[in-house]
Formats: sequence, C-alpha cells, structure tokens
Amino acid sequence: MILVVDIGNTNISMGIMDGDEVVGNFRFTTKTPRTSDEFGICINTLLFKSGIKAEEISDVIISSVVPKIMYSFNNSIRKYLNIEPIIIGAGIKTGIMINTDNPKEVGADRIVSVAYAYHTYHKACIVVDFGTATTFDYVSDEGEFRYTVIAPGIEISAQALYGQTAKLPEIEIKKPASILGRNTITGMQAGVVYGYIGLVEYIIKKMKEELGNDDIYVISTGGLGRSITKETDLIDVYEPYLAFKGIKIIYDRNKR
Repeated sequence: MILVVDIGNTNISMGIMDGDEVVGNFRFTTKTPRTSDEFGICINTLLFKSGIKAEEISDVIISSVVPKIMYSFNNSIRKYLNIEPIIIGAGIKTGIMINTDNPKEVGADRIVSVAYAYHTYHKACIVVDFGTATTFDYVSDEGEFRYTVIAPGIEISAQALYGQTAKLPEIEIKKPASILGRNTITGMQAGVVYGYIGLVEYIIKKMKEELGNDDIYVISTGGLGRSITKETDLIDVYEPYLAFKGIKIIYDRNKR
C-alpha cells in the first residue's frame, strides 16, 4: 500500500491506496504549526485508526502547495515511516505538457487534477476544484494544460459577506428551499449558494464557448463540490478522491 498526500492551504488530506482503490483516508488542518514529531504521531495514530500498520506502507508520494511545512512533514515521513517521500515537482513524469505563460507558477495540485482527468478520460476536460479557491483547469485532447480560471471559494465568498458587514451574521453554507429568502439568513444563503451555482455555470459555458468545443468533459471535486454538482447539468461527474487518484497515476508513471 502507498500513502498519497495532498497538502492544501486549508487541509492536509491523506489517502491509503491499495492498488487503485482508496482503502482509507483522513485529514487534518494545514494552518496549525507542527514539528516533525507531531506530524509523525498524527500520521501513525491515524493509520492505526484505519487498521493499517506503518510497515504496510511501502511508499509515500506528496503533492503540496504549502512549502513552509514541507521540511517538518518530510522529516516526519523519514522518521516515523522510514521512507524517503516522493515529491511532485520538477523532474517528475506526469504525462502532461504545461502550455501556459509561466509553467513554473502552476501548483502541484493543479497538475495532479489535470493528470487524473486526461489519463482517466483521454479527452479534453475541465476540472473544477472546489477548494479554498475554486479553480477551473482545462486540459486538451493532446494532454496540454493550457488555460485556467480562478475564483474565490464559496467559503471565502460567504466569509467576505458576513465578515465585512456589521449586521450580517455568520451562516451555514447550504441551499435554501427557495431563492426567495424571507429572512436575513435564508437571503444570505440564497445569495451565496444560488449565486455560486450561477458563477460555476457561466464560467463553464464561457470556457466552452471560447474554446469552440461543447463536448468538453467536466469533472468536479473538493469539499463543497458535491453540493454544487447536484445543482447543475454542466458538470458531468463528481470525483471525491480525484486528488488521491491523480497522485497515484503520477506515482505509477514514475515507478514503471
């Protein structure tokens, strides 16, 4: 079994992969400072809770967009799992050509997303990742990562609404029964959720229009991706383990 790790701005997500199957997963917050020992104890404890012995993990591969924690995290893998982790970055084979103005600025998480999409569906795709930010990444029929759109995540949007106004309360992000809010809470929820559905649909439509291709396959992932996906016909499939599976695809390409 291998441990695949997706270090994002909000959470560190880990998946235990047995072949191509996700047999366990867990997460903890990125923003809490931790030493290598604290990371190691967390990882071993969570593995134990998943019924996995540390010695059953044969390899570790990491995708990270948070460089400042990598020293401690990598050392925790070396110390507690006795494994030298593979880091997705320069020199790693992905099977994706990055054809953007500045390829070096493309984060590992985005490469993982389009690698999963292209190597799974073998056609032009848009990957919509509902994370801290919501990203819309396009990979072509030829496996080129060409275009991206980046929008504030739905939680950021909600926080901006109640955080920058004196009398608006913090709200739970959920879709109300009607867009016609009868009080402040449901009015805010309607604005945030229905407004976000509109944002997602417009961006997908506009990308397809400018690309001149209405047959692009659209995949979503991320924490709130399931909720938004249920509300639109423009997203073809929701894949909750897209990051884990994309990391595993890259792992396999480098272990051949």
